[in-house]
Amino acid sequence: MKVVILAGGFGTRISEESQSKPKPMIEIGGKPILWHIMRIYSHYGFNEFIICLGYKSHVIMDYFANYDRNHSTVTYHLAGGDTFVHDRTTEPWKVTLVDTGLDTMTGGRIKRIAPYVGNEPFMLTYGDGLASIDINELLDFHKKQGKLATVTAVQPDGRFGALQISEDHLVQRFFEKPKGDDNWVNGGFFVLQPEVFSYLEGDDTVFEKDPLEKLAKDGQLAAYRFDGFWQPMDTLRDKNMLEQIWNKGSAPWKK
Repeated sequence: MKVVILAGGFGTRISEESQSKPKPMIEIGGKPILWHIMRIYSHYGFNEFIICLGYKSHVIMDYFANYDRNHSTVTYHLAGGDTFVHDRTTEPWKVTLVDTGLDTMTGGRIKRIAPYVGNEPFMLTYGDGLASIDINELLDFHKKQGKLATVTAVQPDGRFGALQISEDHLVQRFFEKPKGDDNWVNGGFFVLQPEVFSYLEGDDTVFEKDPLEKLAKDGQLAAYRFDGFWQPMDTLRDKNMLEQIWNKGSAPWKK
């Protein structure tokens, strides 16, 4: 089963890093977050990827074109023009890079890669979110539900601390905001049947709006509730937090 990764957005909320590279190429522990996401899927045996490019697409193209050299010891024989790659580090990945347009919306990007997916189920996720999710469990859930689409539903941690205030206006205690406040949100990590392409109109289609709403209205959108580690990299604060977790050697998404 192929894995589609949306990697074409501008990443404006993390412009400190995205001015020079697309957000999926921002590094966590010296590796692009895109690499971390692909390793999650690869751990479960899913090694065929279709990456939807847009903003600064050449950076991602160059990364994969030079993957061996970027991850191995290399000797350059300048006089002879020969190159020797030592202790080659490679992944069992087949990667298709598709330029889906600079201003194309998420649904439009998915629509554009339909010829590369073919008439078969596929997985979809965003190029900026990490999770300790078991992909096989997600796939089993999707099959049992028998719907056209499954979305992973998550409850984000409360970002701000909360106050308990007495009737006489005194702060009684500080406490962490409860996780999610019982609200579930789209955590990415979709499983989709090929019929979902018919819900997509064109480049202006936002996948998270009309297509998902219509799938839900048709009773064709299942929710896989996931309460493990999940963290998007929306801001520099998120990036620094993920970096700290990785450097401590306790990254929950590392397989």
